[in-house]
Amino acid sequence: MMHPERTVRVTKRFHFEMAHALRCHDGLCANIHGHSYVLDVTLEGVPRSAPGHPKDGMVIDFSELKKIVNRAVVDRYDHALVLHEADRGQASSGHELFGRTLFTPWQPSCENVLLDIVERLQAALPDGKALYAVRLQETASSWAEWGRG
Repeated sequence: MMHPERTVRVTKRFHFEMAHALRCHDGLCANIHGHSYVLDVTLEGVPRSAPGHPKDGMVIDFSELKKIVNRAVVDRYDHALVLHEADRGQASSGHELFGRTLFTPWQPSCENVLLDIVERLQAALPDGKALYAVRLQETASSWAEWGRG
C-alpha cells in the first residue's frame, strides 16, 4: 500500500552511444549519425521499513537498478546503429561495420526509442517496483520524457 507522505522518487542516470537515421526525414537526420545519450530512470515507492534488512530504507538498491537498466536497455543500444526495418536492404551486406545494427518497425526517433525503453523497463522491473519517469536526452539541448506524473 502506498503512503503518499512516505513516497519517494529515486533516479539513476546512464550513458550510452548510439547511431541512427530517420527514414524519409526532410533534414540532416535522414543520414546516419550518432549521439551520446543520457538516460534518467526514476522509480517511485515507499522505502522499505525493515530494520536489520540489508535494503532497509531503500525504494530500490541503486546497484540493482543499474543491473536492470544495463541488461534491458544499455546492453541493447550502446554502440548500436538503429534503423527502420524498411532500410534493412541498405545495411545487410554482412560487413562487420553493421554488426550491431538493430532494425525496428518504428521510426528510430528519440521519442520512439524512449517508448521502447519504457516498455523494456516495465517488463524488467521486479514486482512492486513502479516506473515513474524516464528521460532520454539526445543532445545537450534536446530530449524526450515519459512519465506518470
